[in-house]
Amino acid sequence: MNGRLQGNSWLMVGGCLSLLAALLHIGVIIGGPDWYRFFGAGEGMARMAERGLWQPVLVTTGITAVLAVWALYAFAGAGRFRKLPLMRTALVLVSGIYLARGLLIVPILIEPHARTPFNIWSSLIVLIYGLVYAIGTRQVWRDLSQKPALIQKEAS
Repeated sequence: MNGRLQGNSWLMVGGCLSLLAALLHIGVIIGGPDWYRFFGAGEGMARMAERGLWQPVLVTTGITAVLAVWALYAFAGAGRFRKLPLMRTALVLVSGIYLARGLLIVPILIEPHARTPFNIWSSLIVLIYGLVYAIGTRQVWRDLSQKPALIQKEAS
């Protein structure tokens, strides 16, 4: 495996950030309604959690699963696991989703009613996630399109 791919610290950091976010979402499920409120899930989600409804747990578990898969793709992109299907596409999509969510900071700063500490901080944090993924993806871009050496020899 190429040294650039094997040692991509940007994607390693990105994977750790996504994993941290996944664990935080598990914490929200365990923490219950107060945690849903504190982490900005909205009053509706908090009230449903208070009533013991399944929707907050289901939604938060879904988000947790997505974040865990994104972490796995980052770790694979950094060379810590074997390549996963659609590596380039997945890493570009993850980078794009994080960046798009992070860029919501612009309308948040323009609209006074949306300018809450949670909205500002979460947008800045996710923007950083997106930049980390984008830089890491750019660094391994060429390596991700190469076939493993064994397959290249057989194809010759």
